[in-house]
Amino acid sequence: MDLKNKKAIVCGSTQGIGRSTAKKMAEMGASITLLSRNEEKLLKVLTDLPIIDKGQKHEILIADFTKPASLKLVLDGYMSGGQTVHILVNNTGGPPGGPIKDANTEEFINAFNQHLILVQAVYPGMIDANYGRIINVISTSVKQPIEGLGVSNTIRGAVANWSKTLASELGPHGITVNNVLPGATATERLTDILHNVSKKIKGTYEDAENMMKNVTPAKRFAQPEEIAGAISFLASSEASYINGINLPVDGGRTKSL
Repeated sequence: MDLKNKKAIVCGSTQGIGRSTAKKMAEMGASITLLSRNEEKLLKVLTDLPIIDKGQKHEILIADFTKPASLKLVLDGYMSGGQTVHILVNNTGGPPGGPIKDANTEEFINAFNQHLILVQAVYPGMIDANYGRIINVISTSVKQPIEGLGVSNTIRGAVANWSKTLASELGPHGITVNNVLPGATATERLTDILHNVSKKIKGTYEDAENMMKNVTPAKRFAQPEEIAGAISFLASSEASYINGINLPVDGGRTKSL
């Protein structure tokens, strides 16, 4: 597999799955555009990205995903320069936790808009290039809702069905649209979740960690690099006939097929 002569936007790329994916794709020869809101962290990741081909060029875009209007302005400005983006890793992080009954309407709208804005900015160039890979990093809640994540469960499910519809519409243009559903992955977000779980069960951090590991047949958490491997495969020409799927990368935790 290689991604030479391909340009990829990797969202949420200052940490965790996004950062690992950016590095993996750079190792495969892609030119990476890192997209996140923290300029200092973006520049640090930028300096760590390998260059294995003379045609590679890495860069950053600064945008806040929680502000869809400003995100759209940044993307429109970037694409107006005649950029062709071949790969979009739509990794925007999860909405705040909490019961669905207490959620504000704006939380649902903003969370969904983030995905739409990114895709709408890049797909015309993909059609022109007759090559596109849109990979949405969402959640296993698509198949099995997760307690305490009301907004996330709702939006992830909506994004999955939106992606399936989009896959049918864009498929004739050499574009695939797929979803990667990570299980519990050793990232900063998981650390925060485990602290909250430990309070809820009135136990230690280790108690929460063991409880979460024990519901996974693999009995461990994923490493970000393992999720990045699945994403990078779907971005390659090797996955050209895989379209419109939900791919759990969860160590077997999800109980449905």
